[in-house]
Amino acid sequence: MKRVVWLIQAALFYLFTLLIAALPHSLTVRIGKNIGRFLFNIIHSRREIALDNIRQALPFMRRHPSWTGTYESAEEIALATFMNLGISIVEVCRLYHGKGNDLIDSMVVHGLENFRHAREQGNGVLCVSGHCGNWELVSLSFKQHLNENVWAVARKQTNPYLNTIIEKMRMGYGNKVIYNKSALRPILSVLKDKGVIGMLTDQAVFEDNGALIEFLGRKAWANKAPVVIARKTGTPVISVFGYRDHDWNVLRFYPEYTLCGDRSESGVQQDTQALARYLEDFICAHPADWYWIHRRWKRAGEPI
Repeated sequence: MKRVVWLIQAALFYLFTLLIAALPHSLTVRIGKNIGRFLFNIIHSRREIALDNIRQALPFMRRHPSWTGTYESAEEIALATFMNLGISIVEVCRLYHGKGNDLIDSMVVHGLENFRHAREQGNGVLCVSGHCGNWELVSLSFKQHLNENVWAVARKQTNPYLNTIIEKMRMGYGNKVIYNKSALRPILSVLKDKGVIGMLTDQAVFEDNGALIEFLGRKAWANKAPVVIARKTGTPVISVFGYRDHDWNVLRFYPEYTLCGDRSESGVQQDTQALARYLEDFICAHPADWYWIHRRWKRAGEPI
């Protein structure tokens, strides 16, 4: 019975992507925003999570040097976040059906020299990112803008048929996938071959896999894997984020982060905190481009 349900889910997902991809590219933003508004109004639990997260972060963000003051309230940021997600849904549908080249070609890229500098060191590159902008588009754009095939670390979907659909899209643009369960060995293998790894590290992790940091003014467990891997391999670490500037997708590479040199747990915590600051700065500058719709601060002494 479970397989039947999975097949139905995958079939409906495929038909939805086919329908959306068939629409004119010129309607992407308009339709995406309407999808986002619809989701904002019907997914009450996720909307409330986003609103709660934003309300608690707003005092910190308003004091931050990167804050632009574009939004006045948590409600404005939450709605804009959902609308950005809606646009991303439409874009991903186009990407899946091979209509994403126009999206990738039209991206604005900043800081490309930072990636090239890290690449020239000859130890591969570890790109650390978060659920920002259209993160799928960011990953898939590497082949076009950097002439690099990226190994993306991702979570495997419970529905195997749905996972096959998503995997096909990711690999159709030159990327390869490493699933996050038992991911360390394949990651090390790719870096040994001087490859490029992309990791989304902005969600809450368990204590065994994380370091306790300050994030947007609150305690949070952050993934320490990039720091551990970089120390083990000597691979340069750079932060990479995508965001929307009006109707354009922007990709920005930041300068390489230099590890502190302290190999103790305290040093791991220090480096993990420093990497989180890149994301923190980004969110304060682009608050509607981050995925507020998850419990980022759970298990860190914050109310769930």
